[in-house]
Amino acid sequence: MGAIVALSGMLDARQVWRGRAVPVPAGEQPTGWAALDASLPAGGWPAAALSEILLPVDGVGELRLLLPTMARLSRGKRAVVIVAPPYAPCVAGWQQHGVDMRRVDIVAAPEAEVLWATEQCLRSGSCSAVLAWPRQADDRALRRLQVAADTGKALAFAFRDRRHLSSASPAALRLEIETAPRAQVWVRKCRGGAVPAQPFALPRSLH
Repeated sequence: MGAIVALSGMLDARQVWRGRAVPVPAGEQPTGWAALDASLPAGGWPAAALSEILLPVDGVGELRLLLPTMARLSRGKRAVVIVAPPYAPCVAGWQQHGVDMRRVDIVAAPEAEVLWATEQCLRSGSCSAVLAWPRQADDRALRRLQVAADTGKALAFAFRDRRHLSSASPAALRLEIETAPRAQVWVRKCRGGAVPAQPFALPRSLH
């Protein structure tokens, strides 16, 4: 039987290859949530693409999820546009979290024109991100938003009811916000990587 050699000695002599964890690359469009960035293949939001956020009901923290991104982008040269939000934005709260409201435009549009307005803003090249709540959006409509986001090099966010989860989507990223038994975010689809098996906990507060 051969002599027993301490593993530490072999490592020190470089006779055994030691693997190292590959750090997650910093994404071009970080979400502002380290745990979520680490679980996404791009290290953040997919750039110049559509991200679909599925909700049980409006107002469950979907904008809280995007506040770090909005704060970062509002310091840039291009505007952040919000199309037909279902409730009035909390301006003071957004400012408290670093959002420069001078760089945020809110577009009032009837339901029938939400998709058209969103697509035009994305294609314009003057927006860094466009957020919208389309009530009626089929696969073809979402694909137009994806193409428009790529054309205008903008982030597109479509907030939709989670009943659409079973439907195919051209979005590069699909997230589902869950409120019970706790607030958390599931990655349901991510282009370029495997879907994480565990959800990302969404804190009640950004502090």
